[in-house]
This record gives sequence, C-alpha cells and structure tokens, in this order.
Amino acid sequence: MAPPRILLCGDVLGRLNQLFKRVQSVNKSAGPFDALLCLGQFFPDSPDRLDEFMDYVEGRSEIPLPTYFIGDYGVGAAKVLMVASKSSANQGFKMDGIKIANNMFWLKGSGKFTLHGLSVAYLSGRRSSDGQQFGTYSQDDVDALRALAEEPGVVDFFLTNEWPSGVTNKAATSDIPPGISDSLGCDSTVSELVAEIKPRYHIAGSMGVFYAREPYSNIDAMHATRFLGLAPVGNKAKQKFLHALSPIPASTMSAAEISMKSPNTTTSPYTFVDQAANSKEGTKRPSTNVSDSQYWRYDVSQKRQKHGGGDGDGDGDKLCFKFIYSGSCPRGEKCNFRHDTDAREQCLRGVCLDFIIKGKCEKGPECSYKHSLQTEDESHSHRRTRSENAGSNRSKECWFCLSSPNVESHLIVSIGEYYYCALAKGPLVQDHVLIIPVEHSPNTISLSLECEKELGRFQNSLKMYFKKQGKEAVFFEWVSKRGTHANLQAVPIPSSKAAAVKDIFNLAAEKLGFKFMSMQSTSNSDGRRSLRTQFDKNFNFFYVELPGGALLSHVVEENEKFPAQFGREVLAGLLNMADKADWRNCMVGKEEEIKMAEDFKKRFEEFDPNQ
Repeated sequence: MAPPRILLCGDVLGRLNQLFKRVQSVNKSAGPFDALLCLGQFFPDSPDRLDEFMDYVEGRSEIPLPTYFIGDYGVGAAKVLMVASKSSANQGFKMDGIKIANNMFWLKGSGKFTLHGLSVAYLSGRRSSDGQQFGTYSQDDVDALRALAEEPGVVDFFLTNEWPSGVTNKAATSDIPPGISDSLGCDSTVSELVAEIKPRYHIAGSMGVFYAREPYSNIDAMHATRFLGLAPVGNKAKQKFLHALSPIPASTMSAAEISMKSPNTTTSPYTFVDQAANSKEGTKRPSTNVSDSQYWRYDVSQKRQKHGGGDGDGDGDKLCFKFIYSGSCPRGEKCNFRHDTDAREQCLRGVCLDFIIKGKCEKGPECSYKHSLQTEDESHSHRRTRSENAGSNRSKECWFCLSSPNVESHLIVSIGEYYYCALAKGPLVQDHVLIIPVEHSPNTISLSLECEKELGRFQNSLKMYFKKQGKEAVFFEWVSKRGTHANLQAVPIPSSKAAAVKDIFNLAAEKLGFKFMSMQSTSNSDGRRSLRTQFDKNFNFFYVELPGGALLSHVVEENEKFPAQFGREVLAGLLNMADKADWRNCMVGKEEEIKMAEDFKKRFEEFDPNQ
C-alpha cells in the first residue's frame, strides 16, 4: 500500500481562500493527498479577514481535505475555540483533534496521535508567561511531551509553531535565509523537546521564511531528523508556504531502513541543549534524578492529609503524570511518584485534573472539563433513562461502542446479539482476543442471564478453537468501579504451560501482598454465578478463569496498589515475554491488523457461534 501523502503549510493568517485554492490545485495535479497540517498562526492577523475565515468555520465554504492546525491564536481565535472547547464531544483527553468545522481540527495543547499510519506529536500555541487560555502552551503541555518521548516507537512528525533555537547553527551558511536569528522568534523549550522526542521530521512556522535544513543525526537514536520551516500563506517574497511529503511510517520500516542516512547528514545541533538541560536540572532538583520532571504534575499533599494518608512530604505526594496520561509507567515500582488509578479514570471521563486534585479549577466556568467527580451511576444514567441524545454522546466517546467513530472496526472478528469479539490491539500472542459487550457496560459480571448464555458460547468456541492448536484458554477481566466499557480478555497459552498458570498467578499475588479467593467450577455458568456473589460495584475487582475450571478472584481494597494490566503482566512472565507486558510495545500497523483479523476469521470460522 502506498505511503500517506501529507501537505504541510506555514502561517495561514486567515487566508483560507488562497490556501484552499492552492491546495485544490496541488491535489488535482499531484494528489490525492490525505491531510493538511498547518503550523504557525492559523487565525486572521486583521479583523477584515475574519468574515472569510468564518465562512469556513460556519460551513458556508467547503474545506477540501482534513485540515489540522496548532496555531490557535489571532483575530477571532478565542471566540471560535471557546465554542469548540465547551462541546461535550470535545471533553476529556482528545489528542487527535478537536473538531471546529467539517474537515477542520484543532490540535490543542500537546499530544501524540496516529494519522494514516504516521506518528504525529505536536505542541500547540506559543511560549508565553501571561497564562492566556488560548494561543499559548503550558508547562503541563511540555511535561506531557516529555513523557511521550519515552514511549516506544519513532515519531514521524513533530509540529511546533515556533522554531527551535540553534537549528541553523550547524547548517552551511549559504543555506541560512537572510534575517534568521536564533535570538529572535526561536524557542529554547522547543529545542529541548525536539532533542528528546527525536522525530524524523520537525516542521515549524512563524518565522516568515521557507527553510529546509540538512538532515542531522540524533543522540542515542539511529535515525536522522529533517527540519522544515514554512513561509506564511500569501507572503510578498513568494517563498514556499505549501510543501508535500509522503514518508513511509516508521512503524512499518525495518531497523536497516530507518537507520539509513544521506551523505549530507550533519551532527545534531542540540548537543549543547542536552548539556545545558542536565546542568540546570542538577541545580534545580537536587533531590531527584534528571528525568523526574517528566513524570509529576500535581502536588497532592493537601489531598493526602485530608484523607489521612501520610504526612504530605516528598515526591510520593505528587502524581505520576506518565501514569495518568498513558495508564502505565516504565519505572514501575521504582517511580518516585504516585500511580493514582482513580485520578486517571476520572480524567478519562473528562473531569478537570485541577478539580480532581485541588477541589477547584482556576479557570472556573471557562474550563471545558467537568467540575464534578463522575460516579458509575452518573456516567451511565443516560443508559438507564434511555436518553437517545446522551446515548449518542456516550457512543461517540467510547472506544468499544460499535456506533462510536473511535471503534477500530477492522479488528472485529465476530458479532453476536449481546457480545462481539475483536482482536486485541497490541496482542500479547497470536489470537489474543477480547470479548466485549455490545451494551455500554462497565463489567461483564452484572449483565443479564441471556448475555451470560451468549458469553458462555463465545468462551466455549474459543476453547475449542485453541484446543485444536494445542493450546488452552486463559480468560481474565479487570473491573474498575469507575470503568467505562468492559472487555473480557482471552489469551491462548501452550497446553504444556497450563498446569503452571495457577501457581504463577498466586506467586504474583503474594508479591503484591494479597491472596486470591480460589474456587473450582464444572462449567462457565457455575463459575460466573460464584463471581456475582463476590462482586461489589463499590470496589475494583479482578478475576481469572484458568484451564481446567479453576477460578481466582480478588476484591481490590480502596487504597490497595493493584496494576490495571496485572493479568497481562502475569501471562507475559509465564510465556517469557516480559517485553510484551505493555501492549504499546506490541502495536503493529493497521494493514497488518487487518490481515491478522482476516486470517483469524478464516481459522475461527468452523467454531464461530455466529456463523
């Protein structure tokens, strides 16, 4: 399949008529292109261009292809972005773009998402100390990117509005456009971030010129980076403001391919940035190591004292931003900051983090996030009252609702009346699948008897399918009291290891300081009836169904430390696959996912209860 085709643009300054006329021309002659990414100021620089801009925002003029922007400042920006921020569909963590209009998306704050197979990271807004709500980035946005920089995988595109300081220092002097100065319009924070993220392409606007730097090598990475600065739309010097790229996504490239460098590759211009950062960090945070600042976000000492949990001193009273942001932390037990599952789950429900931690938000009514803790009853009241509008909003936000635009339908391999089956994203092993309720339910335990019967059929079918391959099925579910959409995981293991599964789960439990409740059942229905007697919706709950009918369960106490990925981590240890304990390390491209799903459906066809 051909690599994605992406158009890049500098400061738009509200000149959407001129921009999209040029885009349509290029799309016709050299397209089709998949998306347009805009850097630098996107909104008008004068009020007389606002009407033209609003024609596109309000749908009177058509936007020819999906357009993403990070330059959230200029005339009319606050009004337009305030409306978008208050939309219920745009609350919570939404890194792949907040919809402003049809085919127009705002990349707010900072984040990373996948666009047609390409890994795209961004920092929206400009550096400022005046605390504006729109048009500037915060320290939290910077910390988020630093946390993302540690995640596995190579970032293809890094988008910033401002240029990094130092980027022209090592280039040939004849290539530096006149008027470029590293002391004016360049941002040292961007330099530090790009040195950490190490993208394949760093694209920026706002300098008023077009500049393509020679590729440079990265420190501690085998691939090179290319910097590209783009001129504004309609600039008088007629410098290039639109540029096309069609890179093969790094996730689909071999190590040899991604490490290839052109003969004109230079050394990194950011060596001095790394040294300066280490020097500053050594004086600023003597009590912790240099990378600690990537992990914490909020001081929760007051919250801890309020609930009687500790004396409020030290880094243990600060939340691990990495954990809240991604659900895991590579430091594990060695992390100096708290892994607060409740805070992460509330955040995923769209609750303002300042409100969660401090009990108040300085932005007040202007904040686009929720200012009340979301309980299970509140979260799912729309389902019980069967409100059509609220149900629609829920489905749009959920990754597992079949009606949601976020559902990865290419992974679905079988659909029944009450459940459907899908391949796991980032599977631990081949044929690792999820059994997911069609209904938006936070767990599979409390569903109706008819649902239970269909779940049993799915489980029996998977057991027979795995048996034919000389394997046994292990089923497990993590039930959070603030869970959203449940999924029961089914992992095949070699029959030779089936006898050891119970022991390794018990050993893992012992290391965490608890003991499983164990029972033996002769059928799925008997075992799950027993689960219902132990389950309490006011507590988190974990259970695993083992080969041979043994069932282990554990009610997680309020302040108990229990990893959400416990089931997968234990099985990764059993299978000697510790590097695959985190699903993010196992992700593959969409094309490979499609092929995996098609192959599974062919093999599973004779066992599928819905055929």
